[in-house]
Amino acid sequence: MGLSGTLPPNSISNLTSLKALSLRYNALSGPLPADLFSSLSFLRSLYLQKNFFSGQIPDSIFSVTSLVRVNLAENNFSGPISSGFNNLTRLGTLYLQENHFSGSIPELDLPSLVQFNVSYNNLDGKIPRALSGKPKSSFLGNSLCGDPLDNSCRNEKHKKKLSGAGIAGIVVGSVIGLLLMLLLVFCLCWKLGRKGAGRKEEGGVRAKEVDISMEKTVERGGKDSMRAKEKEKEKEKGEVRGKKGLVFFGKTGWNFDLEDLLRASAEVLGKGTSGTSYKAVLETGLAVAVKRLRDVNMEEKEFREKMEEIGKMDNENMVPLKAYYHNKDEKLLVYDYLPIGSLSALLHGNKGAGRTPLNWETRVAVALGAARGVSFLHSQGTKISHGSIKSSNILLTKSYEARVSDFGLAQLAEPTSTLNRVSGYRAPEVTDPCKVSQKADVYSFGVLLLEMLTGKAPTHKEGVNLPIWVESVVKDEWTAEVFDLELLRYQNVEEDMVRLLQLAVECAAQYPDKRPSMAEVTSKIEEIYRSRLQDPSGDIVNVVFDSPTP
Repeated sequence: MGLSGTLPPNSISNLTSLKALSLRYNALSGPLPADLFSSLSFLRSLYLQKNFFSGQIPDSIFSVTSLVRVNLAENNFSGPISSGFNNLTRLGTLYLQENHFSGSIPELDLPSLVQFNVSYNNLDGKIPRALSGKPKSSFLGNSLCGDPLDNSCRNEKHKKKLSGAGIAGIVVGSVIGLLLMLLLVFCLCWKLGRKGAGRKEEGGVRAKEVDISMEKTVERGGKDSMRAKEKEKEKEKGEVRGKKGLVFFGKTGWNFDLEDLLRASAEVLGKGTSGTSYKAVLETGLAVAVKRLRDVNMEEKEFREKMEEIGKMDNENMVPLKAYYHNKDEKLLVYDYLPIGSLSALLHGNKGAGRTPLNWETRVAVALGAARGVSFLHSQGTKISHGSIKSSNILLTKSYEARVSDFGLAQLAEPTSTLNRVSGYRAPEVTDPCKVSQKADVYSFGVLLLEMLTGKAPTHKEGVNLPIWVESVVKDEWTAEVFDLELLRYQNVEEDMVRLLQLAVECAAQYPDKRPSMAEVTSKIEEIYRSRLQDPSGDIVNVVFDSPTP
């Protein structure tokens, strides 16, 4: 909005039915009027972040017991953090970071508080026990101590005693111990010296016996080790002859065999539900992705039939299986290597200054590409599903085009090894990961869309899954707060964001018959994508939502 100046008194306080006040991303300055919150008894959400407000927080805010979310971050507020926040018993979010608050953090007894941050202020003292379970990042940039920070709070008197009498005691004890050790060594040397002269000749004879026995042992051991090495070589030759090579699909243009692959330099890319993925660089310089499967106990014939089925899936929005290898103990799958990595890494990876955030257009394009890939799979038969749709299985090309990977692999693993690892994406009706329906895929895709819209992981640390959290927030008319902050900086996208949010909620419906098909999902995302092409404005601006209700 580009607002500047100060807030006049007796203005906003007259809006007695106001539920959400958002003045974020402006250039407003000065202290908040003392009467600002005096009549806002229905206010639930307060967003004043990224302005230049100064002074102390007015006491009138502590009488607004309906407040659930308070964000005062990145201003110039100062003074102590008031214990009056304890009056706001419904408070779930309190962001005070990057201000000039001083003093200690008061004891806060707020059972609903989930999001809390006071980093980069001038606070000191011990972190209250009630807040010790919050992330370490919530307290950085202060002079605080105690959990969850690494520096513990120590008694200064205890430090002084330790530096004086304590250290002196340690030094004296160490000196006495050293003297006792020297005395013991002297006594042992004196005794050995007396016995040495009388037993010199006997010792010489024993030394010869020891030398002879050692020579025999070395000779015998050398022969045994040589025989073992020869047997090992014979065994290795037999295994190599018995190995079956890589099985390729289609015209890959690759010219290497299993031995070349095993000699390649390998780098771990990640460990997923179906196994560990590596980047393998062959001696020719070719880079491929290799997945080493785990928990697969199929018979060879059944496994090869499954690989043939997966290898036939050819679509521009999927990562095709290029080759595989199978024996009793090892099962390898070979794919093209995509250097950009996964959607998960881009959404939840480094949040530092050097990170390039995913803008709205890119996210919609990725959602559309992923939807087309899953929709293609479903079109191959009513019983064909992906089985493990999640952001780490959406890979991106150098031009950020989405490619769906790992399709069909969930059905290979044993149920107990897979179920818990995909709980955040798993549809409520799924009890066996080897039997995932197309409607269950739609549910997982809905969670994926919510993940892209919110920037949050599918399962919160508190154990609340993403669809339930989004539903609770939207129900209380905080739609704007659902979205990733990186998306709120783009112009004219709120309507499309809400449309995609509505679609995601439909996909993640609790009952399978309430969910749309992937073909319908793809069609709706295409409409949203086309609307962005017709109105391609995407400049970074200050966006304020009027809290639309889906």
